[in-house]
Amino acid sequence: MNTNLHYIVRQPKVAQEQPPLLILLHGYGSNEEDLFSFASELPDELLIVSARAPYDMAFGGFAWYAINFDANNEKFSDLDEARKSLTKIATFIDDIKDNYKTHPNKTFLLGFSQGAILSYALSLNYPNKVNHVIALSGYINDELIPNNISELQINTDFYISHGTVDQVLPVEWARKAPVFLTSNNLSHEYSEYPVGHGVAPQNFFSFKNWIEKRL
Repeated sequence: MNTNLHYIVRQPKVAQEQPPLLILLHGYGSNEEDLFSFASELPDELLIVSARAPYDMAFGGFAWYAINFDANNEKFSDLDEARKSLTKIATFIDDIKDNYKTHPNKTFLLGFSQGAILSYALSLNYPNKVNHVIALSGYINDELIPNNISELQINTDFYISHGTVDQVLPVEWARKAPVFLTSNNLSHEYSEYPVGHGVAPQNFFSFKNWIEKRL
């Protein structure tokens, strides 16, 4: 099967027609093996697909878009690359759904860090292409989402978690997401853990449980 993104897959451990689909989007400078490392611990029914970001970095890492520094050492994101990646991810999800004949109403999108930022953006730019979003250690980038969300009839729900001592993406950025989602009547669950830029074990069991309730 030719898709526009390289990926690896874990077939459902329980054979069934139209399996629920979980797509994984890794963070900046990582690769498709990273989040896939906990695939074996996730529910047996899931078809799990981990995508590799399109932009090549050093040492076997990849990015969904470049993060650059200006003269004042301020970080800024290459939003053109981010938008191109969003288009690629949207097409990729359609290709995977089509080729693997997955359940039409059980598509989960899990992103970490940069992958979480794009998971938010994808779910809001392509209403209901995914049914459930798990956003780990990310935030909603206002420049990547449409202005008319209240008019879009989005039914997606969101699981959000963040580390309170995250040195990469401050927890204050993450805390804006539940406020934004509430104002747009979008269902969500938000939690914080006393960790840095990563996923604590109790965090893993929390979102695993969240997924199980929606299968």
